[in-house]
Amino acid sequence: MIKTAVVGYGYWGPNLVRNFAESGRTTVVGVSDLREDRLVAAQRRFPGIKATNDAAELINDPNVDAVAISTPVSSHFDLAMAALKAGKHVLVEKPITSTSEQALRLMDEAAKRRLTLMVDHTFVYTGAVRKIRDLVQSNDLGDILYYDSVRVNLGLFQRDVDVIWDLAVHDLSIMNYVLDSRALAVTATGMSHVNNGPENIAYLTVFCGGNLIGHVNVNWLSPVKLRRTLIGGSRKMIVYDDMENSEKVKVYDKGITINGNPETTYQAMIGYRSGDMYAPQLEVTEALNVELRHFADCVESGATPITGGQAGLAVVQILEAATRSMRNRGQLIEINQPPMGAVA
Repeated sequence: MIKTAVVGYGYWGPNLVRNFAESGRTTVVGVSDLREDRLVAAQRRFPGIKATNDAAELINDPNVDAVAISTPVSSHFDLAMAALKAGKHVLVEKPITSTSEQALRLMDEAAKRRLTLMVDHTFVYTGAVRKIRDLVQSNDLGDILYYDSVRVNLGLFQRDVDVIWDLAVHDLSIMNYVLDSRALAVTATGMSHVNNGPENIAYLTVFCGGNLIGHVNVNWLSPVKLRRTLIGGSRKMIVYDDMENSEKVKVYDKGITINGNPETTYQAMIGYRSGDMYAPQLEVTEALNVELRHFADCVESGATPITGGQAGLAVVQILEAATRSMRNRGQLIEINQPPMGAVA
């Protein structure tokens, strides 16, 4: 049984503690938070765990094997580095760090100490996203042409990050997981409407290899909550609606056919193909439960996590490029390629 400690018991921390306690592979020995009322709530729900407002007390506890970090993004690097140097395996809430340089340093430290470093890209572990990846990998959709997502709601406004670093990180992690192409460049525009705070609405366009293009719309000021993604292939297309209680993923046998010489496309006749729609059966296990069992597997076997340091770095690199683009009114920013052979 892997003994874990959770640093941060605010919005996401209780979900981590519950799933660590129920996974059958891990147990929770301690929780840390700066607010006393949250510590009281943790102890009330999980009697017997250590509760402290000093994260270092848990990080340096020899009885702790792994540390999960669920705190503001600005604190991720320092807490994760301290945990790695203390010999602990680490799971970090998304995004992994505030900069790609910080992510690389964590990856190097984890590799040097042969410790597991994993980022909490929860959606990657949903049955819906895993099914979409299977469909893409099987070439059932044909060549992937576009990835288009909308992730909007009213709030929750974050204090230390803008809407891109809060919401777009989900779609970028999904896109990187299900598609083979790597992001090469990005443009982004956004606006702040609340007391000169961080941007609360933004639009990102991600340019990948070949003809693949991605688009992400994120918004904290929407009157409705939408979580919808379209993935277009040359043979079939997917609509992924996370707000659906059932049939979250629908596959449409729809598309276009070009009749004529591809070199004279503008003169060619374009035909429209409309076939059946089906909704594949999906795994319904809670994504965080799947994720934490995978974390336990990696801790025990030394395997590289699906959402390891490399996956976290790739997302942060896109976020950094998007931030630069947004500051320069949509300038195209090329994305530095992840180093070859990076581990963790």
